[in-house]
Amino acid sequence: IMNAFGLIQIGLILLCTTTISSLQCNHLPLQQRKVIEKSLQLLDKMGKKFPQQCLKEKMSFRFPEQVLKPRQKETVKVAIEEIFHHIFYIFSKNLTLASWDGTALEQFQNGLYQQIEQREACVIKKQTHYFRNKDVNRLKLKKYFQKIDCFLKDKQHNLCSWEISRAETRRCLQLIDKVIRKL
Repeated sequence: IMNAFGLIQIGLILLCTTTISSLQCNHLPLQQRKVIEKSLQLLDKMGKKFPQQCLKEKMSFRFPEQVLKPRQKETVKVAIEEIFHHIFYIFSKNLTLASWDGTALEQFQNGLYQQIEQREACVIKKQTHYFRNKDVNRLKLKKYFQKIDCFLKDKQHNLCSWEISRAETRRCLQLIDKVIRKL
């Protein structure tokens, strides 16, 4: 009797978690817009105004906007998840010379991490619906973020390289926000 009761409880817990997570997936675009809004605020809060001395070092990374314009919504969602992974990776290392507000930076990182976790939970459910252009998009995004990463390394993660990367991340998040509003 006890084993059967225990199994019923476990079954109910699993049923509830699945229901809750599918509800979260349905509200993901709204959650993402809030997270992106908060991330943009935190990017502003992390550092001050863009330093004038860094203007001469500005670099064009050319975000591959076509990765956010495919016909299938799922492909866009996968691209967005990929972008969050890359941003999290870049903002998780060699930040000593950035001289940013530590609390804002930590909140920014935590927000990205939570977003990645939620997206992965939702995307895993739909992993059967992968498309041909996903790999092409993944490659384009990888190259784009590698440019940023190499730029940071070439400049030895100095203040200006971080400020330029922060500005680029802001642009990237604004593009994602526009796309999410249309989904």
